[in-house]
Order: sequence, then structure tokens, then C-alpha cells
Amino acid sequence: MDEQPKADYSQDTWKKIVELYPEANFLQSPAYGQMNELLGDKALFLDFDGKGYALAIVRNAKRGRYLEIPCGPLIDWNDKKKVKVVFETIKTVAKKEKCVFVRIRPQLNKTDKNMKLLAELGLVESPMHLAAEHTVMIDLTKTEDELLADMRRQTRYEVRQAEKQGIDVTRDNSEEIFEEFHQVQAETAKRQGFVPPSLKVLMAERAAFSNNATIYVAKTADGEVIAYGLIIKAGREGDYYEAASTLLNRKLPGAYALLWQAMKDLKKEGFERFNLWGIAPAGQPNHRYAGVTTFKTGFGGEVVEYVPAHDIVISRMGYLKDLVVEKARKKRRRL
Repeated sequence: MDEQPKADYSQDTWKKIVELYPEANFLQSPAYGQMNELLGDKALFLDFDGKGYALAIVRNAKRGRYLEIPCGPLIDWNDKKKVKVVFETIKTVAKKEKCVFVRIRPQLNKTDKNMKLLAELGLVESPMHLAAEHTVMIDLTKTEDELLADMRRQTRYEVRQAEKQGIDVTRDNSEEIFEEFHQVQAETAKRQGFVPPSLKVLMAERAAFSNNATIYVAKTADGEVIAYGLIIKAGREGDYYEAASTLLNRKLPGAYALLWQAMKDLKKEGFERFNLWGIAPAGQPNHRYAGVTTFKTGFGGEVVEYVPAHDIVISRMGYLKDLVVEKARKKRRRL
């Protein structure tokens, strides 16, 4: 078997990219490329001759091979000439990799102007999401008192109740805690009706991100587990990427204590923002994230809506086949 290609992407380059594009998050980081290579996918680092950058993953799906650029490309979207050159390059790369289509979800807020720009570039709206299109972003440059003041009154009450009840929050990066998290998340997924990542994916995240992927655990004063959260850090951002809970979380404020501790830790470590990663779109009470939306928005911060995922069609016949599969999947998963 040929050796898996590696993304030519150094930490020094990543630091440079974050300086130029502070909106960059872990899905465009070298570690995310490494994670995907560990899982058998090809990661490509695209440098557009100084006009921008992108980490792209070649996905070998049964319904068709495609190129994925989550939370990218990282470019100056106001320079339309450069943007056009970047997208022509992306198409060329996709064709070279024999992809049916390209799926991107840029770090652009959803506005009429930005939606029009993507349409003018020849992109079509994707049937599936890619990364969290609706989220809550917390400004960690504020003081702890300001962060508490920004919370909904009930959320602030729950945070204080957690302290009074002696709920303890720890963090760990061991294989054992990732295995434990996986087991409890599988049980959580059955109760709440979502598809959790496999243990293989979680272990690849741990291996690639190292100490920047941490499991937070909230426990009662007696040591009973209430809630878990996987926090991933990269660039200027921390992300509340995955979560799990036991039945105790229904009556104890473990998840509130966990998020508040993560916020404080990220702030002390110098991160500028905390992305709570996924809420339901407004007016969609049956969305799979509807249950966590009230919880997450209670912590204050800014509700952000990015442009939805868009596709560049390379092979029309192959893409039509993909559309049928993905529309059915979207309905089944309540997305």
C-alpha cells in the first residue's frame, strides 16, 4: 500500500495564517489535517500564491469522491479578482483529485451580499451542513464579571448553584477518559437521537490535537459523573465540540459548571473567543439542536449565522446522485 500523502502544513505557517485571518479555527489547522490522515483521508494544504489559504480534505464517500473545505478558504473576500482566482484553483485541484464536487462553508456571515457573491462564483447551496452554521460566540476578552453579567439570569443562577452544591470540574486528555466519554456519549445519543462520532474518530482527534483536545468532566461532590465536554483549541478560538451527559444532568447543573470552567480556563490561556458549536436555526423547533439551544444561548455571547455550506459541481451526473442520498439523510437526521 502506498504511504498516505501528508499535508505540507507547518505550525509556523498556521501562526502566520491566524495573524492574517483571525477568524480561522481548528477545522483549518494542521492538526485537523493530521487527524483526517490518521483516518485514511487525504489532506491538502492549498497556498494560493499569497492570495489566501485552505486546508482541504478529499472524502472517499460511497456516493462519490468530493473535496471538503470546512470553515474556509481563508481569503480576502472583498477582493473579487483574487477570490475568483482562488476558486478557479480549487476547481483545478478537485478535478485533479477526480472529485465529483467541492463542498465549502466559508467563515462568512449570512448576508444578502455574501450569498450573492457565492452565487456569482457559480456555487450552489448544499443539501447538508458543513461545520456549525448557527452558533453562539462568546467574547473571552471580557472580564469574568462581565461574562457572568452577560448570562441569562437563570444560567447565572445555575452556575452559582453548581458552586454551592460542590460540583467539581476536571479536565483530562488520557485514552481512558476518551474511551469513557465515547461510551457515555453513545448512551446520550440514544436518548437524544443524534449520531455520535466513533471511538476511532475521537482517538484520531486526541492523537492529532494532543493537549489541545481535552475532555472536561463535571462530577457531584460524591464523585458521580454528570456531564462531559470535548473542548478543542486552535488559533484564537476554543470550541465546545462534543458533549455527553448522564441522567443526573437532568436535575443537577453539571453542564453549566463545565462550560463556565472551560470559559475561565480558555480566558486564562489567552484565547479570545469560545465557540459553543451548534444551535438550531431560528424558527425550527424540531431541529436536532433545538434542545441545547436554550442552554447555550443562556451564556450570553453573540448568536452568529454563517452562510450555509455551498457546493461547486464538477461532475453533474455524480452530483445528482449525491443529492438524492443527502436529501434523504438530512430528513432522517432532522437537520
